[in-house]
Amino acid sequence: MRTERRILGLRISRRWGPARIAYRLGLAVSTVQRVLTRYGAPPLRFIDPATGVRVRSSRPAPRRYEHAAPGDLVHVDIKKLGRIPDGGGHRVHGRAAGRAIKKQSKPGYAYLHHAVDDHSRLAYSEILGDERKETVAAFWTRANAHFADCGITVKRVLTDNGSAYRSHLFAETLGETITHKR
Repeated sequence: MRTERRILGLRISRRWGPARIAYRLGLAVSTVQRVLTRYGAPPLRFIDPATGVRVRSSRPAPRRYEHAAPGDLVHVDIKKLGRIPDGGGHRVHGRAAGRAIKKQSKPGYAYLHHAVDDHSRLAYSEILGDERKETVAAFWTRANAHFADCGITVKRVLTDNGSAYRSHLFAETLGETITHKR
């Protein structure tokens, strides 16, 4: 307790960092840093050198949003996943063996299609073979049916500007009742 007071006293009065305080008191730098962190002392780069007043916060406050009701906004996106053969690829078995394994398995990518409700965080995901507009439209039909089974009526859909989401087929699949936001 007395050591902690001495550490905090040097930090406040002299505005020293953990290394200088540790040298002065004969302690480990990690010990001094742990004490400063425990008491919420900000890093020196966030303190005005003349006054000792905190100039900025350590981390900007995240900008969060959440819609008021389930179905107000559903996020839809695709994640491209590389197919790794069973038992590993060339990093595990070497280049020559990796090529032999590659011939046995289907190379390429799998695509994780997912839809997440912004309010309830209820998610629906499928791993499909491609990211074409027909696949995306069929996925949305199944995802919307899943949300309807859970009692959620979708009002808006948020996507990126992928070509499948900009297609007329996807717009027709959404229908007139669902607003598409990009």
